[in-house]
Amino acid sequence: MKSRLLGLLAATALTTAGLSAASAADLPMRAAPPAPIIAAAPIFTWTGLYAGVNAGWGWRDDDEETVVLTGPGIPAGLVGTLQFDDNNGGFVGGGQIGYNYQFGAFVVGAEADIQWADTGDQDVVFVAGPGNAGTFVPGEFEGAEDWFGTVRLRAGVAFDRVLVYATGGLAYTEDNTGWTAGGGVEWALPVSLFGSSAVTFGVEGLWVSLDEDDDNNNGVIGTFTPAAGGGPVNVSLPRDNDEQDFFVARAKLNFKFGTF
Repeated sequence: MKSRLLGLLAATALTTAGLSAASAADLPMRAAPPAPIIAAAPIFTWTGLYAGVNAGWGWRDDDEETVVLTGPGIPAGLVGTLQFDDNNGGFVGGGQIGYNYQFGAFVVGAEADIQWADTGDQDVVFVAGPGNAGTFVPGEFEGAEDWFGTVRLRAGVAFDRVLVYATGGLAYTEDNTGWTAGGGVEWALPVSLFGSSAVTFGVEGLWVSLDEDDDNNNGVIGTFTPAAGGGPVNVSLPRDNDEQDFFVARAKLNFKFGTF
């Protein structure tokens, strides 16, 4: 009897163990923990709207101009040189706004700016050529613009955060128009300010050519009294189709908005 009871208990234990093992095998396996998410660093793009300020220096192409003067009482074919009585350079500064679009390594865009130019009014001295004796008394002649603006296209190549570009388009003042062309280089700084996605710094050179203002002081640049006699007469300077050319070198700070 005792041996039968022990055998029954052993069989029950073996059966229970087998059932437990089978149940464990049927349980689902524990899922592996998710891999950590590593955010990729954003890739910089020049695409987007930007606005900023600039400051620099502008130079006239020349402070002398050969002219032929005509008028009542002036010797025929009076040739001489106009000498502008100031230095050839002055401060320029202003602001700009534009938009860039980048595809691959190429960047195209458009930019408009407006500039104040510290040219001021200029006195002019007329030096008559040989055989044209007389006395010239200069008047005040505004030989340069106080402000100008440009509207330009830009095209360049980006090397990650460095952009090298060429630019050109329309130049204008209150009364005159002309053209401008140049180029520059721009760097995207590793900072962002005033809600911008990036801040860029650049240097740029522009050649600006504007039509001369024929209405300066009604074209009168002074008076001339011939040595042979006669009263002084107003001297008007023919400036048809003349142009005012100057070069601008400036630094630019832009705040870029939109895509990174």
